[in-house]
Amino acid sequence: MESAPISLPVVVLLVALAFAFDFMNGFHDAANSIATVVSTGVLKPRQAVLMAALFNMVALFIFQLHVAATIGKGIVEPGAVDHHVVFGALTGAITWNVVTWWYGLPSSSSHALIGGIIGAVVAKAGVGKLIGAGIWKTVVFIFVSPTLGFVLGALMMVAISWIFRRTAPLRVDRWFKRLQLVSASLYSLGHGGNDAQKTIGIIWLLLIAAGVLAADAKSPPAWVIIGCYLAIGLGTMFGGWRIVKTMGQRLTKLRPVGGFCAETGGALMLFTANLFGIPVSTTHTITGSILGVGSVRNPSATRWGLAGNIVWAWIFTIPASAFIAAISYWISNALL
Repeated sequence: MESAPISLPVVVLLVALAFAFDFMNGFHDAANSIATVVSTGVLKPRQAVLMAALFNMVALFIFQLHVAATIGKGIVEPGAVDHHVVFGALTGAITWNVVTWWYGLPSSSSHALIGGIIGAVVAKAGVGKLIGAGIWKTVVFIFVSPTLGFVLGALMMVAISWIFRRTAPLRVDRWFKRLQLVSASLYSLGHGGNDAQKTIGIIWLLLIAAGVLAADAKSPPAWVIIGCYLAIGLGTMFGGWRIVKTMGQRLTKLRPVGGFCAETGGALMLFTANLFGIPVSTTHTITGSILGVGSVRNPSATRWGLAGNIVWAWIFTIPASAFIAAISYWISNALL
């Protein structure tokens, strides 16, 4: 199916919409980086979001664009993408983010965007334009990332509890209040490195579809990269407080040592995913880590029913955002 040329005003509007999604991503996912450090009392909420926003943007200088390349070239064939597809994908992702934010559910902005891309492309050209390997890798990590987060968080909690078993709890809390500043910064760094690149990837797709970049372009322009990191940092600065409450207070009660273990385990998972270009959910990762820590300290105090509701939100994210994106694609195609 041949696509009509994309005019410059449409490209500008869609890039602005992509930046809006990136801002919403940071806003929606602020809880991932700061919930534990706020709930343990190490930082006040405003201090925490400023720190998280800073390290979201510092990730620009740390990580290569492996995740952006997966989104830009590893999920769907670039030739299947036009402005209607990009509009549908972004609308599907933003809508699902707003719904889950409203109900305080920590769903994945990343998977909402991937679901949006899949839904819009299928609406346009069918499943033949999807790249199975990239989609399969993403789907597998819906389950792998929280599982590894759970295991890493639990193992760190067990190890630290054993190492400090003869140390007074107040002294342990005092040490880990300082160490949690480091672990929260590392998690924010991993969050920025993975999530900002997903928006970079969809703008990359758009610029290829518009003929601004060649299909074999090795990277998007610098303004795209810088703009996406700034947008996610600003979104994080404003913070989605409904989800912060769910993550930091309602799943399980954390002390500084538990917050450190959850953040460090999650950060290890994110750094690995960034290295291999896997677009994982930072939400899934930190939720798994928090549950892992909670299961070691006091399994009965962990709200497994709430965790189950969160898992259902994860399961529905890709199909729900894909459905909304398909409808948005058809509306865009009919009106524009």
